[in-house]
Amino acid sequence: MGRLDGKVAIITGAARGIGKATARLFAREGARVVVTDIDVQTGESTAEEIRTQGGDAVFIPVDVTDPASVERMVQEAVNTYGRVDILVNNAGVLKDRTLMKMSHDEFDFVINVNLKGVFNCTKAVVPYMVEQGSGVILNASSVVALYGNFGQTNYVASKAGVIGMTKVWARELGPKGIRVNAVAPGFIRTEMTAGLPEKVIQAVIERTPLRMWGEPEDIAYAYLYLASDEARFVNGAVLSVDGGVVV
Repeated sequence: MGRLDGKVAIITGAARGIGKATARLFAREGARVVVTDIDVQTGESTAEEIRTQGGDAVFIPVDVTDPASVERMVQEAVNTYGRVDILVNNAGVLKDRTLMKMSHDEFDFVINVNLKGVFNCTKAVVPYMVEQGSGVILNASSVVALYGNFGQTNYVASKAGVIGMTKVWARELGPKGIRVNAVAPGFIRTEMTAGLPEKVIQAVIERTPLRMWGEPEDIAYAYLYLASDEARFVNGAVLSVDGGVVV
């Protein structure tokens, strides 16, 4: 008996990293998973891997910055599985630079994916959840949204905005049976962070009370809890999964 038996979950940015770990875990817990990403080849292989391991998954490409692309993806997901119970807004990008060096295009790119993308996906999914009278929306924020980070004006602004939208939607959609929560990961070992210099990695470890980096599965399990009926009274929360780095 899985914790998500019978549920249909759309996970954006699911080709790799935290999104992939979440898709694999949700499938193991009984969900039918829509793996969605702009990276078609890697996304297809993630869905195939889930199916090989006995899970139920399809890949549907999407550009979260394009409302029409998002609406097509959601419609195809509903056509395939008949409903949407869970949306994990995981897709995200980085374009780090200090304020004085950051271009307008770099700012817009990160805001469009990390903030507008969350808006686009949620807006497309919510009518189906309202109609069925239930649903869970989970948004990827970040620990840096809570305390800022050098060289990340665009990223921090996007992730802080996600927290704001999460709280608004929790108020608006709660009466319709839809829970909305956010997860704020700390420093997680993914492809996105793999290129960091060793001295930066060591500095992060020293700042983290648990003296370690997180793994994608650490975030996936947080999403699993929030997506499950065990969290039925959790709404509008921001769950920090960061090894205590903001303590």
